[in-house]
Amino acid sequence: MAVTPISEVDVTGKTLVVRADLNVPMQDGEISDATRITRFAEGMKPLLAKGARLVVLSHFGRPKGKVVPEMSLRHVQPALSTALGVKIQCSEACVGEQTEAAAKALADGEVLLVENVRFEPGEEANDPTRARKLAALGDIYVNDAFSCAHRAHASTAAITEFLPSYAGPLLSTEIDALTAALENPERPSVAIVGGAKISTKIPVLKNMVSKLDAVIIGGAMANTFLFVDGAPMGTSLHEDDQADTVNEIRALAEKSGCEVLLPADVVCSAEFKAGATALVAKADACPDDMMILDAGPEAVEAFKTVLDGAKTILWNGPLGAFEIPPFDKGTNALAEHAAQLAKSGAAVAVAGGGDTVSALINAGVADDFTYVSSAGGAFLEWLEGKTLPGIVALDRDPKAA
Repeated sequence: MAVTPISEVDVTGKTLVVRADLNVPMQDGEISDATRITRFAEGMKPLLAKGARLVVLSHFGRPKGKVVPEMSLRHVQPALSTALGVKIQCSEACVGEQTEAAAKALADGEVLLVENVRFEPGEEANDPTRARKLAALGDIYVNDAFSCAHRAHASTAAITEFLPSYAGPLLSTEIDALTAALENPERPSVAIVGGAKISTKIPVLKNMVSKLDAVIIGGAMANTFLFVDGAPMGTSLHEDDQADTVNEIRALAEKSGCEVLLPADVVCSAEFKAGATALVAKADACPDDMMILDAGPEAVEAFKTVLDGAKTILWNGPLGAFEIPPFDKGTNALAEHAAQLAKSGAAVAVAGGGDTVSALINAGVADDFTYVSSAGGAFLEWLEGKTLPGIVALDRDPKAA
């Protein structure tokens, strides 16, 4: 997908209308994870140093087109100011005469954070009138919010019709990383796909087995594959109505020469709680009164061997119930191995999805992967092979209105 990065543009003295994702988690009135803010700021600092003026757009929570004080972007203003290393202004509204005046008054290197773009219904409706008002705030549009690129909203899609439009540093990095991992991977290429339900990742699995050399199935999704093969499930989470889906995925994999790998052994328990007594059993020998909660040690070693032969590793979803020890062992061990391969330069390792990021952080290896995407829905839709509206809007020669 041919998008032009803002780094190729002379931004000195230009006002950039930048779509960011500052929708960070809050706990007791405090930001509990500022990763999105710090990542965004790192990409913007060089632009500010070149004399750009920034008007920052973002959503915060789900106000559903109404003004909700608890979802004001003023809550993130101090953290953004600290991360950028500059004092920033915050407007009372997202658009309007006062906001336009504040944007026009910016000097080189200054920043205006406008109010939550989702406080008005025109945003999520991708309303062109709303988009034109957003475009009036600057000279150039920059989308730096890959995590919002799967939404055709006024601040991600329609606005590109009224301003020359470019990809921000974060968005460019994300596209490059995902393209390298899925569209043009260095071979052999292996994916690890976990999670609770096959039914929620059918498009992901179909796309991956059609493009990669091997796919490791983990989590409760593996249970469903094992169930179709006749393995007893005990009280394990699985989908007994997905046999046709499993068979279809396997047929696609065979046609494209992709190996589908399941755990040879599993970790079972009668209780789903921290510190519960665990039993390692063959994948086809889960006791009637127990549930499968993790991949077993034999499976993890076999998966490590597969990764050792890979040049590209793509990870989406844990191998087991990583939130609760001892059922985090499989995910942690494989994550550590993949991270070591990436750190040594033996393979490119790209990961993403909410649970995946949490699992890698839990394993203490998130920083060692080649790239970890903080996007949720957009990351999954990319893995499905879907076209993302926010990216397509940039996929053309930048033009003025």
